Amino acid sequence: LKEYDKLVMGNPIFKARTQGIGAYTLEEAVEWGVTGPGLRACGLEWDFRKKRPYSGYEGFEFEIPTAQRGDCYDRAVVRVEEMRQSLRIIEQCLDNMPAGQYKADHPLTTPPRKERTMHDIETLIAHFLGVSWGPVIPAGEAFFGIEASKGNNGYYLISDGGIHAYRARIRAPSFPHIQMVPEISRGLMVPDLIAILGSVDFVLADVDR
Repeated sequence: LKEYDKLVMGNPIFKARTQGIGAYTLEEAVEWGVTGPGLRACGLEWDFRKKRPYSGYEGFEFEIPTAQRGDCYDRAVVRVEEMRQSLRIIEQCLDNMPAGQYKADHPLTTPPRKERTMHDIETLIAHFLGVSWGPVIPAGEAFFGIEASKGNNGYYLISDGGIHAYRARIRAPSFPHIQMVPEISRGLMVPDLIAILGSVDFVLADVDR
């Protein structure tokens, strides 16, 4: 990581091709629904893992990388620093991982162990129903957002008490991000568009959701 940082982020050609290119302000980012590294590159210190902790993130020490100009270079700066912070989290996981089972022993969420399914028919039936039918979710609705690598992943589900969601809506980060590409590339050159697409870092399957 240090070598790549020196070779790429400190490269004067890379800087000349990315600094001041594809920039947007914090106000524009919020208006377009930008989240994740693209939002933090505009100076806003926002990360779901810090602001609304989940899955034990409240127990980890890490910083929220930010930049100021919101251009291609700053989006890369944020991502490079996020790698370092991820390494900090992984090291804390290794140092503090408790002993014991690594899988939940809950029949609605985790299939039974293979040796048990091959031993008695009741466990095999439970495994079959869990995989082919799935748990019956009580009627109601729920929404939860997480900090994914590209931004905010939000999942909204409505259950009518059956085994399938009555309605499901996935808020993926790539769609609002790629919407900004025409806005931030207007008047630039085709090579600048390549830098912009790389810094926006979208996934087409994510856009389709």
